[in-house]
Amino acid sequence: MPRREVEGDDLMPSSLARDILDLTLEHLFLVSLSMTIAAALAIPTGILLTRRTFLQRWVLGFANIMQTVPSLALFGFLIPLPFLGGIGKHTAIVALVLYALLPILRNTLTGILNVEPSVRESAIAMGMTERQLLWEVELPLATRTILAGLRIATVTTIGTATIAAAIGGGGLGVFIFRGLASVDTTLLLAGAVPAALIALAADRGLEWVEHKLSPV
Repeated sequence: MPRREVEGDDLMPSSLARDILDLTLEHLFLVSLSMTIAAALAIPTGILLTRRTFLQRWVLGFANIMQTVPSLALFGFLIPLPFLGGIGKHTAIVALVLYALLPILRNTLTGILNVEPSVRESAIAMGMTERQLLWEVELPLATRTILAGLRIATVTTIGTATIAAAIGGGGLGVFIFRGLASVDTTLLLAGAVPAALIALAADRGLEWVEHKLSPV
């Protein structure tokens, strides 16, 4: 279904509220899907890196490079790529996933590596297998650090997702770009305020989960 154009000059309060709701839901979809994919890629990769240390330099190097590329430039670089690129949500999601990888990957790796060696030795002495050691000892102890990485990545992705509107990805960035183009403060606030509120809610919510799931 084609999206109705959001124009600043003829927006009535009821129409603006409806557009804010629609674009907020679209923004949440972009962030949720991107974070799900990023977590599904980064957490297993972080676990793998604790067992294959020779890969750490290359994988972390790639994730670091993705973080250093300016967000708008990365969106632009992806557009001409076959399969991954183009105009629309899929390109925006690829870019957001690439940006979210580093904090999740690094915190997963750090959390597991920071488990006390004596704890590992005790678990092995009790006869635990490598799989049991990971699932029953290392991951529970690393939970707080991993969730901190997810929290950082989520809040950052909520802000970065506003750039998705530049390549037709939708979201609250639609208001921001149109507000900039028309010098309309109302449209700027209509995009910036909901994005900030989502980021604050996500930060508080993940902080609560972090404390609930972390070992005492």
